[in-house]
Amino acid sequence: MIAIISDIHGNYEALKAVFKDVAQYNPDFIISLGDVAGYYLQINECVDLLREHNVINIMGNHDFYLVSGAGCPRSKAANRFLFDQARIATRKTMEWLKKSKTCYVTDEYSMVHGGWDNPLDEYLYKVNADYFTRFPQKYFFSGHTHVQTKIELDNDKIYCNPGSVGQPRDGISSAAYALLEYDAIHLKRVEYDIDALVQVMKAANYEEYYYENLYNGTRIGGKVDQVTIDIK
Repeated sequence: MIAIISDIHGNYEALKAVFKDVAQYNPDFIISLGDVAGYYLQINECVDLLREHNVINIMGNHDFYLVSGAGCPRSKAANRFLFDQARIATRKTMEWLKKSKTCYVTDEYSMVHGGWDNPLDEYLYKVNADYFTRFPQKYFFSGHTHVQTKIELDNDKIYCNPGSVGQPRDGISSAAYALLEYDAIHLKRVEYDIDALVQVMKAANYEEYYYENLYNGTRIGGKVDQVTIDIK
């Protein structure tokens, strides 16, 4: 059994709750589909916990923004978080993130952060069977959209987004992850202490705008996203 997490975004409270839930299943290993960095501020605590559990991390776009210093090209809000994370991140945290993989592939499954045309920054809001015919694997996992999804395609392939640990955007506030058990994928949700995270953000002088979305499971600003099947 494999536990698959994604899009933690510095939300240590959510990550702790997810690991507590994962422990009851005793998975062979845990893999993160990236974006440990970005948004909420406990980046060091999150990386320490991931290291403690020997988690394999795939490089996410926010991880890349942080370790490269490039910043996010499309969001001032994201860059505010990244600036603060760059200021507080330890060398150990940065070195661990820099070692993140581009993808994780076996004979049965393929995992990236974004999509298979652009592993770092492709959003799969629409999924169709033709997209995956070029690959031999049966199971495909990616994060990035923050929308928990499992789609059984008509070519006997399965696409799954485990959802976001740290900032769900599917209208559900609980942290999300997935389990891959032989030929079955289980989608999981876990309640966590949002108020505790909010106190950290308040202490860092962040306005309500930057965290009120967590109570509703949306983007910053209140938008709910979804992933659909693209029928051509």
